[in-house]
Amino acid sequence: MSKSTKKKQNSPSSTIALNRKARHNYHIETKFEAGLVLQGWEVKSIRAGKAQLAESHVIIKKGEPWLLNCHISPLKTTSTHIVADPKRTRKLLLNHREIKKLIGFTEQKGQTIVPLALYWKKNHVKLEIALAIGKKLYDKRATEKDRDWQRQKDRILKKS
Repeated sequence: MSKSTKKKQNSPSSTIALNRKARHNYHIETKFEAGLVLQGWEVKSIRAGKAQLAESHVIIKKGEPWLLNCHISPLKTTSTHIVADPKRTRKLLLNHREIKKLIGFTEQKGQTIVPLALYWKKNHVKLEIALAIGKKLYDKRATEKDRDWQRQKDRILKKS
């Protein structure tokens, strides 16, 4: 069978978890793709869809990026012999050049690293992180106002 006639497996989505609040609370500057150091039970739980990025954030400690507060619920069947910590700190895998860029960016006041999405890339779990600047309250209001106006405009156009 040639490459052009192979059937691709249609997966519904490779996205595991999204951090929806990140785009509401931050202006996204630059995005990076990072690997995660996971234990076996965590991978099984992620395959079952038991991961959340809601309150998670990224810090850099001793020149290495770490993911904090990412909640991966352990499965009852797979983690019977281990004491599983669902919110353990997980190391992120990035190139040295990317880590230097993150360190330089986060040393500036008001700037941080935010996890955006957790997804599958082939057989690996990847985390999309972004360099971000916090939004002020008036920025959030302006974004909501623009979104509402777009929604109303679409409704008006749809009626006519």
